[in-house]
Amino acid sequence: MIDVTRQVDAVQRHTGTRDVDAGEARTVLVGQSYETTPSDLWEACTSPERLSEWFVPVTGDLQLNGRFQLEGNAAGTIQECDPPNGFAATWEFGGAVSWIQVRCTPEDSDRARLEIEHIALPDEHWDQFGPGAAGVGWDLAAMGLALYLKSGRPPDPEAVEAWMASAAGKRFIQLSGERWNEADVAAGTDPDTAQGRADRTVSFYTGG
Repeated sequence: MIDVTRQVDAVQRHTGTRDVDAGEARTVLVGQSYETTPSDLWEACTSPERLSEWFVPVTGDLQLNGRFQLEGNAAGTIQECDPPNGFAATWEFGGAVSWIQVRCTPEDSDRARLEIEHIALPDEHWDQFGPGAAGVGWDLAAMGLALYLKSGRPPDPEAVEAWMASAAGKRFIQLSGERWNEADVAAGTDPDTAQGRADRTVSFYTGG
């Protein structure tokens, strides 16, 4: 399906803090460059039809101040929209509200970089799982986008499900968890605490 190590290495990861109105929040950022035009990358990240081909189906009013709903996932309100450079939105899931910022940056005429930053107030979930809880999910999204842009067609859902349960799929989750562990330590977390968080995150995603 994909070269696991190459895809994991293609993603840049960072976790840190940011001041928001409600207090000091934690941030999780993933970034990857893609061989596509900046305009195509923007469309892939904002068109409902194309989002459903590599991410999840989305419904709603995809414009400034509009509400959206991701199938089986978060809902939110689009708070900022600056085509083709990026957008910001609330991320409402499980009774909690966090925020995402998506940035599309041209690198040259046929290459562009996507950054997704997820911003959340610390809670028991963060204490237990750390940045990997959101980070591994965004790693999977970055991989889905890479596959979609390379092939020009959506992945087969049954093939994706089978891959996730395979040794290669579990290896991807393991490597992603290790990278988020490293990012957690780099942000100042005690190494033993970070390792425990990463282990629990990997176990959650792999069913281990």
